[in-house]
Amino acid sequence: MGIRFILMVNKQGQTRLAQYYEYLTLEQRRALEGEIVRKCLARNEQQCSFVEHRNYKIVYRRYASLFFLVGVDNDENELAILEFIHLIVETMDQHFGNVCELDIMFHLEKAHFMLEEMVMNGHMVETSKSNILAPIQLMEKAV
Repeated sequence: MGIRFILMVNKQGQTRLAQYYEYLTLEQRRALEGEIVRKCLARNEQQCSFVEHRNYKIVYRRYASLFFLVGVDNDENELAILEFIHLIVETMDQHFGNVCELDIMFHLEKAHFMLEEMVMNGHMVETSKSNILAPIQLMEKAV
């Protein structure tokens, strides 16, 4: 399948955005997020950005006050996922202008829409920032 979930978490461990591409109950999601966030936030900057947890490989990266965590299959390329995380941040930067936690909180639907343009059913389908942002800009013009 590829990508199983994408999480955006602040430094205190509060989930700001969660997008899942496989079915998990609310209790399973809450437990999984708690375990992963504790594991990733406890690591220091000298440690690598890849963690194995259960049957997932977690690739994460910190940008300012936000951690971007992507859960993938064990056979997925970690460096490609790091590039994907960077693409998410660049796309959000281009739209919001230096994206921060508040942008995600106050424009959650736009953040989800960007992810939906990039990932479909756990597979990356779009990597062009202009193609990702075009529908959002059209929606903003209509309002």
